Amino acid sequence: VRHVEDNFDLKAIKNSELGFAYDAMYGAGQNVIRRLLPTTTMLHCEYNPSFKGTPPEPITKNLTELAKLIQTKGDIALGLATDGDADRTGLMDAKGNFIDSHHIILLLIHYLAKYKSMKGKVVVSFSCTPRIKKMCEEYSLPYQVTKIGFKYICEIMIHDNVLVGGEESGGIAVKGHLPERDGIWIGLMVLELMAKSEKSLTDLIQEVYEITGPFAYDRLDLHLTETAKNKAIEKCKAGLKTIGTYKVVHTETTDGFKFHLPNGENILVRASGTEPVLRIYADASNAENAKKMLEAAKQSLLD
Repeated sequence: VRHVEDNFDLKAIKNSELGFAYDAMYGAGQNVIRRLLPTTTMLHCEYNPSFKGTPPEPITKNLTELAKLIQTKGDIALGLATDGDADRTGLMDAKGNFIDSHHIILLLIHYLAKYKSMKGKVVVSFSCTPRIKKMCEEYSLPYQVTKIGFKYICEIMIHDNVLVGGEESGGIAVKGHLPERDGIWIGLMVLELMAKSEKSLTDLIQEVYEITGPFAYDRLDLHLTETAKNKAIEKCKAGLKTIGTYKVVHTETTDGFKFHLPNGENILVRASGTEPVLRIYADASNAENAKKMLEAAKQSLLD
């Protein structure tokens, strides 16, 4: 708490009178926000060792109560959710729309580089959108992609001057703090950006889109037998020239298989290292196309 008070303009945040909601998902972040910003609208900020049956992962399907709260109250400018140990971040805008980690990473780069004139390398995992590279080019920042897993980002942060390090699952770290994920720290940075710029989250994302172009990201987790999972991976190894009606322009294999499509879209296929799950990610020009791409990939891999 003292570290936050030393590094954030809490006065600007409080004076902005921005409506702020926080969903601790029954996790470790609940008392920090309560102490820092006592007027915050709090959700799931009590002890429940079973997390009331909802996995404490800040993704859309687990945050329906937060979305409903924002839509009902009507005066919340930003919703923040953190996972069980409060190192992963999920955000919601004033309408209760989920803001994924790709957009959060882009907002942070935009804030630190444009508004704070800070420099440093941006390091992201292979599953992050390549649009982050476009943002780095805009601000002349070095850009590096690692295998999936925050340990790879952390290692670089320890030795290099890293401005932002982030992964698709909501784990993000920034310069001036720890070389480690911190959901509350990241949420407060976005809140501070909104307070100091006097702009809504929607307007700030629009500023990002002016540099990167609009996009949507979606993910499908297929729970398969080991045989079906291996069969799908073998198809990827053999090389896919098309995925449904989508033409594959080229393929990257840093960690899994990223199939690049025309118009800057891509589909990533990767087997989980810890579960019997095959994950498919779609990076598309809009949400509707992302869903179509996921379905096309599912059909191609499981036929």
